[in-house]
Amino acid sequence: MTTPTAKTIQIYLPTGEPRGIRIAEITTRIVQAVLIPRSDLAQGKQRKELDLPGIYFLFGEDEEGAKPIVYIGQTEDARKRFDSHNKTKTFWKTAVFCVSKTQNFTQAHIRYLEWYCMQRAKEVNRYALDNGQVPDDSTYVPEPMEAELLDVFETINTLVSTLGYPVFEPVSKTVGQTPLFFIRSRGCDASGELVEDGFVVMEGSRSRTGQTPTAPESVRSQRQRMVESGVLEERGGVYHYLQDFLFSSPSAAAGVVLGASANGWVEWKDQNGTTLSEIHRDTNEIDSVSADA
Repeated sequence: MTTPTAKTIQIYLPTGEPRGIRIAEITTRIVQAVLIPRSDLAQGKQRKELDLPGIYFLFGEDEEGAKPIVYIGQTEDARKRFDSHNKTKTFWKTAVFCVSKTQNFTQAHIRYLEWYCMQRAKEVNRYALDNGQVPDDSTYVPEPMEAELLDVFETINTLVSTLGYPVFEPVSKTVGQTPLFFIRSRGCDASGELVEDGFVVMEGSRSRTGQTPTAPESVRSQRQRMVESGVLEERGGVYHYLQDFLFSSPSAAAGVVLGASANGWVEWKDQNGTTLSEIHRDTNEIDSVSADA
């Protein structure tokens, strides 16, 4: 695995609002990312960057789904496309539009980037892809252009993730980089790891399907969403994790695994029986699933 290099990213706030329209770029690269909240779409459409061809992402949530949603597209008329999506797609809250600062993206460039981004998003499986059927074959581009576009993709990945949408970042870190923690009790055999965005329960984990009478509603609803989204599969009274899944906190993860209100900082233990709290917090502070799910 390639070691990441240090980077400086410039984020410009044209309206002065930190949660409003944002323009992000790595000053030494050609890609520029324009983030437009849906509530600021009318103002965002005045940006000159939307005159250019580019690739875009619509990000949002599904109240009935287990994962956030992304739609990936390319366009040479961003204003018209965003107006269309504003009328026909209800899920999205934020659009991120990526263009070339040197204005050298062609239709071939953005079609390839659209295809490649959909493939990577599908492979990583961190977000639910709203595009429906993803084509198996890319649009042909010459080998030198492909090498250039793969470099462009890495910049897009960095910018979009920095803006708060790590759509191409696996939920789990590389195996061996971080210690694994386990819950092996009450009919459960689950493993996971602490990551920047919360706690990941690993593919292959197993947990009880039963729930305690005092299990929070958040646990019950989260389990149901995960079953419906294909993350969990019930077999013979046991839930099987079919993929790595990111929870907002260790306690949220422990609660869903155990089917109960749980303090994940105490329930998750390494192979020596040391709790997550003892390793990362060294405190007896209580952190229950009802408080941080």
